[in-house]
Amino acid sequence: MTEFLFELAEIVVEHEPLAQHTTFGLGGSARWFARPHSADQIAGLLRRCGHEGIPHAVLGLGANVLVSDEGLDGMVLRLSAPEFREVVYGNGSSAGRRGRGPRTGGSGRVTITAGAGADMHRFVLETVRRGLRGLEVLAGIPGTLGGAIRMNAGGRCGQIADVVRELTVVDKHGSVNRLSPSQAGFGYRSTSLDGAVIYQAKLDLTPDDPARLYEQFLAIWDHKKRTQPLQEQSAGCVFKNPPGLKAGALIDRAGLKGKSIGGARVSEVHANFIVAKEGATGGDVFALIGQIRREVAQRFGVELELEIEVWGRQRTRSPEPIL
Repeated sequence: MTEFLFELAEIVVEHEPLAQHTTFGLGGSARWFARPHSADQIAGLLRRCGHEGIPHAVLGLGANVLVSDEGLDGMVLRLSAPEFREVVYGNGSSAGRRGRGPRTGGSGRVTITAGAGADMHRFVLETVRRGLRGLEVLAGIPGTLGGAIRMNAGGRCGQIADVVRELTVVDKHGSVNRLSPSQAGFGYRSTSLDGAVIYQAKLDLTPDDPARLYEQFLAIWDHKKRTQPLQEQSAGCVFKNPPGLKAGALIDRAGLKGKSIGGARVSEVHANFIVAKEGATGGDVFALIGQIRREVAQRFGVELELEIEVWGRQRTRSPEPIL
């Protein structure tokens, strides 16, 4: 990698601490940390990673990630350049420029082209302001558009897969491809992108009354504020809901709400959140995840599946989860 790092010294640094880039605020460093400025640079990075056998991951705003204390011996890409944050609406106006209103096609929908690095909270609010229905159901979901698409973010009111029209990705071999929703393999809090990096998406939204959309947005946002520990350090919901069940309810019924290991604690507001208190380590969170899994499996016969992404292998406190 030495020659490669010299060639791309302006976008790649070594041993970047990842705790400062995640909402958990935990974990070690990335061996290499890249901030590419273009799709071509993403392709070059992925080709080199493939050639050298180096694992890679993409970091948005770090809202769904747990990094081990050992860190990640690989390449982390951060799509924070302006090209990856731009949002262009159906009338050609960007989020930062006022247009005359959206232009609809024959379907009555408005197609938005957005970079994967777009901030979800700002993006959702702007679509509501413009009177475009489809993303208001994601009120209160943090992170970037790319991260939301990769995990098919959503809640009780809907999911982002419902409005995705097309994805532009760089695959693990460095080739650019356009994918339909079926090719992306959307599932419950998942996709089947197999190492591909999303850098742009087209979304189809529907014109609606901005006041009504804002009311719906506020209702969803207020519900999250009342039922989730949004003011504490966490990575969001830790586990996926098993079919027909709620992970948080199972954890609560197992008597684990408020359970602590070191500085990691099961939230007393919502049991499917683990919050990081002062002095917490990634190992504390890993150990607590392991205990939750074991006790829920023993009491209810249910194997909880992680919703958060885990990077690196935790070697100190607990062998779980297997990464």
